[in-house]
Amino acid sequence: MKILVVNAGSSSLKSQLIETDGKVSQMKCLAEKVGTPECTMSISFAPDFKKMRYKMEGASVTQCLKRLLDVMVDDPESPISGLGQIDAIGNRIVAGGEHFSKTTIIDEEARKLLDDCELLAPLHNPPADACIDMMHELMPNTPQAGVFDTAFHTTMPPKAYLYPLPMRYYEEYRIRRYGAHGTSHRYAAQQAANLMGRPLRDLGLITCHLGNGGSITAVNHGKSIDTTMGFTPLEGLMMGTRSGSIDPAIITYIMRREGKTFDDMDEILNRESGILGVSGISSDMRDVLDAAEGGNERAQLAIDMYVYRIQKAIGSFYAAMTKTDAVVMTAGIGENSAKLRERIFAGLAHMGMILDKERNDVTGQIGVNRIISIDDSPIKICVVTTDEEMRIARETANLVSQMA
Repeated sequence: MKILVVNAGSSSLKSQLIETDGKVSQMKCLAEKVGTPECTMSISFAPDFKKMRYKMEGASVTQCLKRLLDVMVDDPESPISGLGQIDAIGNRIVAGGEHFSKTTIIDEEARKLLDDCELLAPLHNPPADACIDMMHELMPNTPQAGVFDTAFHTTMPPKAYLYPLPMRYYEEYRIRRYGAHGTSHRYAAQQAANLMGRPLRDLGLITCHLGNGGSITAVNHGKSIDTTMGFTPLEGLMMGTRSGSIDPAIITYIMRREGKTFDDMDEILNRESGILGVSGISSDMRDVLDAAEGGNERAQLAIDMYVYRIQKAIGSFYAAMTKTDAVVMTAGIGENSAKLRERIFAGLAHMGMILDKERNDVTGQIGVNRIISIDDSPIKICVVTTDEEMRIARETANLVSQMA
């Protein structure tokens, strides 16, 4: 079955065309810095995956997706010559609220429920929904599935997912911790178990999805028991443009001092804060690392703050777990930045997470799942290349085949 996976992020679009019968990717696409003048998109086809690069200045997620579809139809190297050759579409959706606890076919009823979830992930769900709508217009007879980041976290106990607010806010508005990046955390946990040669059900893992957005999850016996993201993806770690957790009184203080509206504060906290807000340079950690090496003090401060908050989150989940066998690093920063991994674990060695500097070096190792701790580290440190798209494709294919 040919599945087109559409993974719309807050500032990116990742897509693959996957033949699920052989678990083979036939096309890969990555659009970065979406919505900015620096937006670029790369598309490559099997077997060589030679990248074709396109400038997409200021393009939206849907505009990038439309360009991808045009290239897939027109390019002679493409595995398809028409959109009708795609059997189904698998959409990564960040927030499903309490409406969606598993992969779901996006029919008319489900699409209406998705509207209720947009406020839970204001950076992610709207572009994902826009992609769903565009694909429905272009391919109305092709089934679409939603694979929800929040689904993995539905196993959290009430003590973890409830907030210490009057209970009526949960009962009336379902205000609770939902988490995100669940597809990535689930995949990373399983891959770490494979690396360690042990069943996932026997392990206590702390999985760290560190990209432009970031979250950390406590995975006990294969189930999420707590995670850093909350009611929306704004809570938790310091991220590319998101503040992460702050004193909530700061919001009302700024509103009173500067006459800000609720929409103003939403913009500040979600799009102007985090690494971008502190560094004043970029939301891309690569740019900030380069600036720090050049002596930029605000860039260095942003890195220090970012690392510190990750260390605190890992430490808190270590305390919450009955045992911790490994910490797993994944996603763009987690997989590719040896410098940040070294800094993070330099502050955690006293807890038994001891990095091997040579194994940590990414030279020639990008894309390779591996253990990067010393042999006798009490808690292993793993690097896993996340493959959300393959998991989304498999879950979509399984669901669509049940419809036949």
